[in-house]
Amino acid sequence: MQSEQIEKSDGEGLEVILDGQPVCLPSGRRSLTAIRSYLDILALERQRILYSLRIDGEPANPGQPLTEEAVFTRVEGETIDLEQMPLQLITAALQQTARTREQVQSAVALVLINNVPAAREFWWKLARELTEPLLTLSLLPETICGPANGRASLRQLCKWQLQQLAIILKDVDAVCWSEDPMALSAALENRVLPWLDSLRQSLSLWHETVLAGSRTACPAI
Repeated sequence: MQSEQIEKSDGEGLEVILDGQPVCLPSGRRSLTAIRSYLDILALERQRILYSLRIDGEPANPGQPLTEEAVFTRVEGETIDLEQMPLQLITAALQQTARTREQVQSAVALVLINNVPAAREFWWKLARELTEPLLTLSLLPETICGPANGRASLRQLCKWQLQQLAIILKDVDAVCWSEDPMALSAALENRVLPWLDSLRQSLSLWHETVLAGSRTACPAI
């Protein structure tokens, strides 16, 4: 993505909001990249982290390079406290799981109307996205729900999920070489969707636990 700084001619009409409060930009900061950098500084000064960014109402990932727009009129940022990060990471994993499930559900039908090589490529792209929720969970601190009452640690639970996903990916990968597209469709429906449903249910329970402030119980993933 391009991240060149594109200066506005005069900056009139540009609104920058952080946590609901207007921000007065220093002179020369009129590009998206420059504005985000300044919001990062303001957040850190408050011992917080810039978590979300919206440009003219459209969400943007503050952690990714921004595509500069020639015209924009409103930039809104929100910060979170460091103690909120575990909950936000679990929320992100839930959103990734739900989004991936929608894609898999669509793929169940899409692979039937594509030729076998195209369906195979579609599956390989989708397979990569299945790991995203687990990668997000790996960022959680080990102390968020450590071993208790004989339960496994967070790290061990994530390892088990990765092993289970590896088995599913290998099984579906083997099926995708079949000349019958029905085989891949059935594998997505009977192997991948149930795993995603189970992961989403566990993440929901985990989310409720952390939201309630519990640090002793960790629902098994």
